[in-house]
Amino acid sequence: MQNKKINLKFLINTLITLIFFINVQFLLAQTDNNSYKIKIDGLAAVVGDFVILDSDIDKTIIDLQSQGVNTVDLDRCSLLGKLMEDKLYAHHAEQDSLEIDSQQIYNYVDQTIDYFINQLGDIDKVLEFYKKQDEQTFRLELFEINRVNQLSQKMQTKIVDEIEITPEEVKQFFNNIPKYELPVFGAELEISQIIVKPEVGEIDQKKVIDRLESIRNDVVVNGSSFATKAILYSQDPGSRSKGGKYTLNRNRPQMVKEFRDVAYRLKEGEVSDPFKTDFGWHIVKVDKIRGQEVDVRHILLVPEITNMALSEAKKKIDLIRKRIIDNELTFEEAAKSFSDDKGTKNNGGVLINPTTGDTRFELTKIDPVLYNQIQRLADNEVSAPLLESDKQGNQSFKIIKVSNRHDEHTADYSKDYLKIKELALKEKQLNAIQDWMKEKIIDTYISVNQDSRDCNFTNEWLKK
Repeated sequence: MQNKKINLKFLINTLITLIFFINVQFLLAQTDNNSYKIKIDGLAAVVGDFVILDSDIDKTIIDLQSQGVNTVDLDRCSLLGKLMEDKLYAHHAEQDSLEIDSQQIYNYVDQTIDYFINQLGDIDKVLEFYKKQDEQTFRLELFEINRVNQLSQKMQTKIVDEIEITPEEVKQFFNNIPKYELPVFGAELEISQIIVKPEVGEIDQKKVIDRLESIRNDVVVNGSSFATKAILYSQDPGSRSKGGKYTLNRNRPQMVKEFRDVAYRLKEGEVSDPFKTDFGWHIVKVDKIRGQEVDVRHILLVPEITNMALSEAKKKIDLIRKRIIDNELTFEEAAKSFSDDKGTKNNGGVLINPTTGDTRFELTKIDPVLYNQIQRLADNEVSAPLLESDKQGNQSFKIIKVSNRHDEHTADYSKDYLKIKELALKEKQLNAIQDWMKEKIIDTYISVNQDSRDCNFTNEWLKK
């Protein structure tokens, strides 16, 4: 129900932050690589209003080690250069008064602390593990790390945000690539699907509605804890352990429209009546409203699917498949008429690659589950019906077709235009960033410690 990309990004940030706060000296003592000398308070460089310590470089090394990167031959000069780039972005983001979302950062900090507590037991153990005197200091340090990261990202986005590429520039970019350096693209194909979901009977829907109304009454009338009810009964794995809690932002829709519409109509402390989304039936309680952000808790219940409903769905998709094979309908016509998948129905069942935005999937980069479903299909062959379950346990039947297969090949201008356009755009953006970097280095106060002045930096940090 929430955007999974946001959750994944937060998890990555959390793990990186965790590494940053582990005692540097202790961790480096555990590694066989003794070439790194720690000067905890040593000043490495100053960029604008930002100071970079030698310990910041050590923390970066630890972060890379945690990701499995071999750091034996790592160049500390390169790491310092990267940190200076980040601080240059952040400094000029402040100079340009770029707005950051402080509340989002506070939310990240809250989630990070919750994650640490979940791993270690309680806040006292967290503070002891990370050698922090008190929770407030720890939170401020976490906030500052995320604040600088967000400033840096905002500045980089501003530099490239309005850069566009024309067809003529794409063609020129392609023509300038020597034939022996043309990229090779892996085998690709298009994938289409038709999904049939079992219909939930009225009796089963009423059971869920009645159960939610009973829970709501216990909360509103008897004063029971909504959070406790969510932990006990909600079928949403993403929020159940947190008492059903989500934070909504009116400027960044993360939930389905039906959910947002109900949540934004409620006042603080108010609990909704049961309502339906594609995920099932919900009740929502608003905990707090803070401007554009709303803290809510919800309980999700999913009606039971009977064996009879599953059997009827199987019969329906079998008939759809037969009509396609008998040439009564094309796959596209059948998808538009019968598919229960809103995301692909109007597109004739064709899947959109979430990474590239087009309809082609490279086999080596495809989701493993989907790959197993299509690997033995010939072009335009319709698969046998597949029974699937989503994360909420909802079952549905699916048939798949692959088409427009292209074997591994050297880049072709007409066939691979979208990919080539993306490469050309990235090069243009990179050039813009490099030009910006050269200009700002000249205009910004920068000081590099004497110990690092022999570094062969990519950028002219020393202003020779």
